[in-house]
Amino acid sequence: MSIRILDGPVGTLLIERGIPCPEPAWSAHAVEHSPQAVRAAHHDYAAAGACIHTAATFRTRIEAVGPRWPALTNTAIQLAREGAGPDALVAGSIAPVADCYRPDLSPPDATDRHHRLAMQLKTAGADLILVETFPHIDEAIGALDAARSTGLPVWVSFTAGPNADLLTPHAIRRGAETAVDHGATAVLVNCIPATETLRFIRALRGIDVPFGAYANAGSPSDRIGWSADTNGPQMYADLAEQWVDSGATIVGGCCGTRPDHIAELCRRFGSTSDQTTS
Repeated sequence: MSIRILDGPVGTLLIERGIPCPEPAWSAHAVEHSPQAVRAAHHDYAAAGACIHTAATFRTRIEAVGPRWPALTNTAIQLAREGAGPDALVAGSIAPVADCYRPDLSPPDATDRHHRLAMQLKTAGADLILVETFPHIDEAIGALDAARSTGLPVWVSFTAGPNADLLTPHAIRRGAETAVDHGATAVLVNCIPATETLRFIRALRGIDVPFGAYANAGSPSDRIGWSADTNGPQMYADLAEQWVDSGATIVGGCCGTRPDHIAELCRRFGSTSDQTTS
């Protein structure tokens, strides 16, 4: 079975390296003010073996950075391409309009806003669009519909949040089925603690498209990430093996993981040369 390896987080890696990522722009601030550091982060994930790289467009939207959002979106895609290499697959990220841990703040209809970003991601040269870190199913489907209008492949990733309580596995399963009906070519879960991710992966078994996970490192007390604990990458990969055993074919890392976590995933599962996004 071929396992596709995603990269890890750009934002928390930059913060760990001393690069400011203040609210509300987060990593988009670094795209503007520390582009060399963003490029280096992508390079390090490529060196670790990742085959799909998510550009730092999580907050390159008008609500976070104002009228310069198209230029920052273009720059983020360019930095990912330069850092990961010309043959890498680059995903453009679309995140919730408000807050990925506050589904109660999701606008009633944000599809038009997601559509503007999706079209800019296509213009900037993204290979696929990753609708990610959505705790609100309806907003995720609206973003998926907007992204699908570009003609690019679209992956959707739901989150149950840092306490794994924003969505139930059953809700994510229903969201995944709806996403497939709306044309998603892969369904994932992300930014759930790695120790809590297995039950959400099991809920995706039997779905009609590839599925997977890129979890966060959980609490620092879990000793999986957030620091240079020598066993953290191995512990993360041990958990990822359970996801793969349950049918996941896409794995990567989210907040608190680093290039050494991705390198360990590649060591366990191999870095596939399959450059398809469907």
